[in-house]
Amino acid sequence: MTVTMEALTGARILSAIDELAALRIAVFSEWPYLYDGDKAYERDYLCEFVEAPDGVLVAARDGSLIVGAATASPMRSQKAEFRLPFEVRGLDTHSLFYFGESVLLPQYRGQGVGHAFFDAREVQALACGASAATFAAVVRPDDHPARPGGYRPLDAFWRKRGYAPVEGFVTQLTWKEHGEAGESSKPMQYWLREF
Repeated sequence: MTVTMEALTGARILSAIDELAALRIAVFSEWPYLYDGDKAYERDYLCEFVEAPDGVLVAARDGSLIVGAATASPMRSQKAEFRLPFEVRGLDTHSLFYFGESVLLPQYRGQGVGHAFFDAREVQALACGASAATFAAVVRPDDHPARPGGYRPLDAFWRKRGYAPVEGFVTQLTWKEHGEAGESSKPMQYWLREF
């Protein structure tokens, strides 16, 4: 399988929005997010990257098929709940870049695409004058009943890239996971790398 990388902005994101929404729903339905996806929400979320100044969506393609995607934009363009852990501590979010997610179909994992996603987003962050990049990952207990046997968290991969969890920097995001009647709040731990 040959995977090519492509940075999408503006109208190019819009042209792929249904494919990208379906990809996000498929990947986030797995552990650890267990997301019970909603296409309308996904379209709205992805449109935020069309409108965000300096935002980028990096697509991984196998031929014409999008098999993975990663997003990034300045933290100042993010929702209040993303900015809050930084702002309550008086930290300037104007020099911070937020990496929204990396999603990749399972059969394409382990081939360097994850590193390519981080490389492309870090290039964008540096080009926009960011002094650091951050992302948030869901926190799940080790004994969660849905945790698959043999699951390997991405912590080692993120640390290898120079990211580390920031003590006390946790936000709460809500989504509906499989088996829930409605949305519930989940803790999201921030990881950060200074450039």
